[in-house]
Amino acid sequence: MKKFGRKHRPFFRIVAVDGRRPRDGRVLEELGTYDPLVPETDARALLNGDRIAYWLGVGAQPSDKCAVLIKKYGANGTSLEAQKAALERLAQSRRRVAPVAKEEAAAPAPAAE
Repeated sequence: MKKFGRKHRPFFRIVAVDGRRPRDGRVLEELGTYDPLVPETDARALLNGDRIAYWLGVGAQPSDKCAVLIKKYGANGTSLEAQKAALERLAQSRRRVAPVAKEEAAAPAPAAE
């Protein structure tokens, strides 16, 4: 996991890295993302299951946290249906908020007397 973000706002990319490189150093390939601050627990990790299967097949060893995420949300994950449902709920909640913001921006400000 390669850490991005700022203070108190972490964001991780799940990557294939040579073991001799630093954690945030050069990567071989990006395999997905993990955002721990997403409100839907099952929507936090987005993984490319085919490429993860390839790297595991050629001998890559995931970290402890990545192994849990791969088991849950990888190509043959145990929580794939829950993840799809969580992503759909998250998309619907974002769609619901967006039109309200547009209406407020389009409405003219009341004139001051």
